Order: sequence, then C-alpha cells, then structure tokens
Amino acid sequence: MISMSLDGFVAGPSQSVDNPLGIGGMRLHEWVLELEAWRGQHGLAGGEVNQSSPVFAEMFANIGATVMGRNMFGGHPGGWDAANPWNGWWGADPPYHHPVFVITHYPRQPLVMEGGTTFNFVTDGIQSALEQARRAARPKDVLVAGGASVANQYLKAGLVDEMHINLAPILLGSGERLFDGVGDDLHGLELVRTVAAPKVTHLKYSRRST
Repeated sequence: MISMSLDGFVAGPSQSVDNPLGIGGMRLHEWVLELEAWRGQHGLAGGEVNQSSPVFAEMFANIGATVMGRNMFGGHPGGWDAANPWNGWWGADPPYHHPVFVITHYPRQPLVMEGGTTFNFVTDGIQSALEQARRAARPKDVLVAGGASVANQYLKAGLVDEMHINLAPILLGSGERLFDGVGDDLHGLELVRTVAAPKVTHLKYSRRST
C-alpha cells in the first residue's frame, strides 16, 4: 500500500533525515494521520472514523511480515554508524509487531525492538527479501511498504499480487514516482475497487485469476 499524488509522486524531492518524505511529502498522508485506527497503532488517542477506516483496516489485516527499502527505514546514506546506530523512525516500539525485512547494500545484524518487531537487513536483493518475508509470515501475507524504489522494483518483476494506492488530491511537482519504467504492464493487476473518502481516493488492484 502506498500514497500517491495526482502527478504520480509517492515522496517529495530532497528526502533527508530531517525531511524523510521529501519536501511536501507529508501532505500525501494527511488522510491517514487523522484516522482513529492509525492513531491507535501509534499509541495516540482520538481520531476520525470515516470511509477510509475499513480500507485502512483491510490493508493491515492478515499481515505477518513487511518488506521495506533503506530509505523508508531511514538514517544517513552509506554504511551504518556502529557508534550511533540508526534504529528507525518509530521509537522503541515500532507499529509493525512482526518481522520487517529492510533491503540495503550494507550488512547489519538483526535489530530486535519492543512489541515483537525485528528489523532484518537483506543485502542480496528483492527476491531474497520476499522469500525470507514469506517464510517469516507464513501462513499470513507479506506487505511491501515502500518506498518508491522498492515498490517499483517489485512491480516491474511482477511480484505484487495486490496493490492499494491512496490517491491524494494534491500536486507535488517532483520527487519519487511509483511507476517510473514500469511501462504499460501491471502483470495481471486489475482495478477491483474504488472508495472515495475525505482527502483521498482509495484504489485497490488485484491480480486476475488465470
């Protein structure tokens, strides 16, 4: 699942430790930050219940492992700083509560956090990360969380069975695109549902049966 602007960007330009979603990128996620379900995941009280609520719940139902890229996990570029290691954006108790597989060029020992989340660092590509995540998740599903580069690679390889795009009614102008280089082949994914909600339209794609 991923949030995207009307002009096709899933992150703004100039991503950094101080601005992890790039300039303007937080605007993509305004719809979810106000949801009661999202706030509850992050230990916050209150929030809205609206048309996005059941969609959000479905996105995270039956997830047993997550795959993400180094940029989504965050931290400085290059090798890991052993003296001051980056442990993610989410504090001591990340909201995943299952194994997470981080695709990176730089080896690192697994990072065990509170609440059942362990970050595993995979250096041999998207296929290896997916295979490890499938084993860890079994019999549940694997969530490819992003960012743009990792999601793009899985789409190109035809390894996505279901895709949730949360289309925010904004323009970013530049940044990271989800579909760069994908062409016109979604490898059997077809639009199966559209849900209009405050500040977002939810598009669900599933692989057609053969």
